[in-house]
Amino acid sequence: MAQSVEIYCVNKQPRQNPHERISHVGGLNDDGTRWRLSLDDAIRGVESGKWAFWTMGGGRRANVVIAYHNMNKYLKTQADGVQPDNLLALP
Repeated sequence: MAQSVEIYCVNKQPRQNPHERISHVGGLNDDGTRWRLSLDDAIRGVESGKWAFWTMGGGRRANVVIAYHNMNKYLKTQADGVQPDNLLALP
């Protein structure tokens, strides 16, 4: 069974460009320490069933799924429709 993990933050450059790909996702462990994964490692973890990511957006939980654009995999939330706004809105 996949471990349910909340994503609290993302890294991408340039930060404000909505068309740039997220490079890393991160969050907090149960002991309060921080974790950080490259996008590729996060995607492999979802595909293998190791992790099931989610985030909070607008006070609601949104599951993170793998999507494709121009044959490239990326992460987005199910609640987003076309635009991955929930993940991009994270600090």
